[in-house]
Amino acid sequence: MFWNSFLSIMRKEFLHMTRDAGTLRFAVIMPVFQLALFGSIDQTVKHLPTVVVDQDRSTASREIIDGLRASATLTITKVTSNPHEARDDMAAGTARVGVVIPPDFHDDVAKGSGAELLVLIDGSDSAASAQALAAVNGLVATKNLASVQAVTTRAPPFSAHPIILFNPDGRTANYIIPGLVAVLLQMAAIALASSAIVRERERGTLEQLLVTPIDPMGLILGKLVPYLVFGLGQMGLILFIMRFAFGVVIRGSLPFLFLIATIYLIALLAMALFVSSRAATQQEAFQVSQLIVLPSIFLSGYIFPFAGLPRILQVIGLCLPATHMIAIMRGVVLREANLTEMMPHVLALVAMSVVLIGVSVRSFRKVAG
Repeated sequence: MFWNSFLSIMRKEFLHMTRDAGTLRFAVIMPVFQLALFGSIDQTVKHLPTVVVDQDRSTASREIIDGLRASATLTITKVTSNPHEARDDMAAGTARVGVVIPPDFHDDVAKGSGAELLVLIDGSDSAASAQALAAVNGLVATKNLASVQAVTTRAPPFSAHPIILFNPDGRTANYIIPGLVAVLLQMAAIALASSAIVRERERGTLEQLLVTPIDPMGLILGKLVPYLVFGLGQMGLILFIMRFAFGVVIRGSLPFLFLIATIYLIALLAMALFVSSRAATQQEAFQVSQLIVLPSIFLSGYIFPFAGLPRILQVIGLCLPATHMIAIMRGVVLREANLTEMMPHVLALVAMSVVLIGVSVRSFRKVAG
C-alpha cells in the first residue's frame, strides 16, 4: 500500500512538474544565469577614468603621467593644467580620480626635498577609491625604489597626498543608501505593476476591457499613473528616512531628484506592464520580473564596482534603468551634481521610458487583436 501510494504520487508530481514548462524553465535558467553572472564579475577595478592636472610640464611630470598610463587600474581621460577641471569632472562622474602635479614638482625632485603629488579620489564608491589609492601609492613606491637605488639615499623623493572627496569620512551609509533608494523603488514598482494586466486576464475582466472602445495608450497610462503616484510617495518616505535616520545629507537639488525619479519610475512601470501583458499567469509575471530585478542589482554598480565588470556586462548594465538612477542618486546626493552634469544618464532614462511605453502599448494591441 505504501509503495503504491508513493509511486503514484511521485509519478503524478513528475507529470505536473514537466507540464509546467514556465516554472521548469525558470528553475533551470535561474541558477545557470546566477552562476554565469557571479562567475564573470571581477571585483578588481580597472580603467577608472582619471584626470591629470600637470602644472609642472617637466620631464619628471611626464614620467609620472607615463607611469599612470601603464597602470591597469587607471585610465587617463584628460591632461590639463587647470585643477578646477578635475574637480568639475569628478562632480559630474566622468572622472573618478584626479592627480595634481604641482608647478615646483621637478625642482623638488631635483633637490631631493620630497616632491608631493595631490591625489583627488571620488569617495562615493568605496571599493573603487581604495583600489585607485593603492594604484597611485604603488606607482609612488616604484618611483621611490628606482630613485633610491639611483642616488643611494634613504629619503623617498616622492610622496602622494590623498584627498577623499564627497565622502571624506568613508561612511558606508553615504555610499550604500543613495543606491539603495533606486533598488527599492525598482523592486516595489516592478512587483506591483508586473501583475496589473495579467491579473485582469485571470479574473476574466480583460475580455471586458477589450470589447470596450478603450485606447491602448490610455489603458497603459491609466494603469501606470496610480503606481507612479505610489512610487513617488515611497520615494519621499525613503529620502526622509535616509536623511533623518541615517544622517545622509542631500547636497544636490531635491526637486531634481523627484523629477528624475518620475522618469525612472515610468521606465520601470512600462517595463513591468510589458511583462504583465505577455505573461499568462501572475506567477509567470513574477518569475520574469525576477529575471529583470536581479541583473539590475548586480550589473548596475550598486554591489560590485561598475568599472570592474567585463565589457559585455557593462553594455548590458547600461541598458538597465537602475544603472543610471543609481549614478544620478549618488551624483546628486553626494557630489551635488546638477542636470548638466547628469545629462547622459537623464537622457538614457528618458529614451528608455519612451521606448518601453511604446513597446507596452504595442504588446497590448497584439493582445487586444
